Amino acid sequence: MSPDVGVYTLTPERIAASLAAVVALIGAIIGGLALARSAGSAGVGNRRRGAIAALVMGPIGLVIGGVVVATADGGLGTGNGLGGGIVAMMVGLIGMALGGLALARSRRTA
Repeated sequence: MSPDVGVYTLTPERIAASLAAVVALIGAIIGGLALARSAGSAGVGNRRRGAIAALVMGPIGLVIGGVVVATADGGLGTGNGLGGGIVAMMVGLIGMALGGLALARSRRTA
């Protein structure tokens, strides 16, 4: 059984999954930076704002990735973006967790 599309072909589903993964990754990075800033008193920027940004971007990546996974017709390697959707969901959860921890720390230290 051969795949319907080429390995490097960008299908709309793959683009949506990649976009979701990038949004979730940005949320996880912002959450990690906000958590690192909340650990010490030194640091530039608003910790609470970074935590809230991570708490917004993480679920966006999670939901878009979930929609891609739910609507995928085939398995991995068929061009439906299933792998990217799963990665987006996992990274979105990580971003949400980091943002939540950073927000809790910023409230405790404020």
